[in-house]
Amino acid sequence: MPHVLIDVVPPFAGRHSETTTAGTLLRHAGVELSEPMLFGLGEGLSFVYWDSPALEAPFLGGRVKPHVLTEKLADALGFTLDTRETSSPIAAWANVRESLDAGTPVGLRLDSFHLDYFAGRYHNGAHYVAMTGYDDTRAFLVDTADHGTRVHTTLTSLEHARTATGPMTSHNLSYTLGPCGETDRTEAVLEAIESTADAFLHPPMQNLGHPGMEKAANHLPTWLERGPTSHLTQTAAQVEHETALFRSMYADFLAEAARLTGDPAVEAGHQAYAAVTPKWQELADLLRQAGETGRQRPLDAAAGLLHELASRERLAMESLAETTSRRTAV
Repeated sequence: MPHVLIDVVPPFAGRHSETTTAGTLLRHAGVELSEPMLFGLGEGLSFVYWDSPALEAPFLGGRVKPHVLTEKLADALGFTLDTRETSSPIAAWANVRESLDAGTPVGLRLDSFHLDYFAGRYHNGAHYVAMTGYDDTRAFLVDTADHGTRVHTTLTSLEHARTATGPMTSHNLSYTLGPCGETDRTEAVLEAIESTADAFLHPPMQNLGHPGMEKAANHLPTWLERGPTSHLTQTAAQVEHETALFRSMYADFLAEAARLTGDPAVEAGHQAYAAVTPKWQELADLLRQAGETGRQRPLDAAAGLLHELASRERLAMESLAETTSRRTAV
């Protein structure tokens, strides 16, 4: 029997690990929000183009940096966020056990490769889980629905996952949500939309947001020059399972935001993102086709489609930014 088991009923069944973990911690705190609302309030939508000789495949990301979403979400909802990192595995376990023994679930950032319940293991140093209990040998976790929601792994594998080094890993990062202050949910939603739009349109680096989409589209036709085409199928899978997912979640967030605010411009933003979401699947299909055939034509078509998506998302974000600017002026 577990020494400690915090029963979150029902468990939060999500599609994205960071929002699933946040939803689990919030549910225990008595706050019920949909996963798209968590994603939107956390200002999660973005675009990242990253490529270098050290990477096996070009990276086309669709969200902000790991943990920024959690920080923004806690701020929007008025929660105190207690984040801890340490290079010591002993101190890392003490941090987690202290909270669990006090009846508080803990969010963890780790490398999913070391979790023994993962099928088809791969390295992801920014995977999130909520830890809800432990016994002498096992850690009890809540993960995304496609990984089983309620799962467990050995304490040894959990330690390896938390102490792993490599891209996007942390130093045994753990966090809990503390007391909640008073916030205006409608105002928080509108502020999150405004901030997301501004960051997308005016990012600090040219490989982020709208400029990043245009930059990626300009470079995309050269990707066959990298040699073996397996990198294209890797990028296709990443676009399909992550970037397209985040567009879908943001469209659903804007739909909820439109109902909450009654703002027709937010509803128009929802319609715009609902329309572009399947286009990201088309992009993934073209990249996969180029990777499987080694042909240039689908790659050129993918570049043209990415330019189109950049334009459509820019127009949607400009409209959303103007809406919130008018609200602030009034």
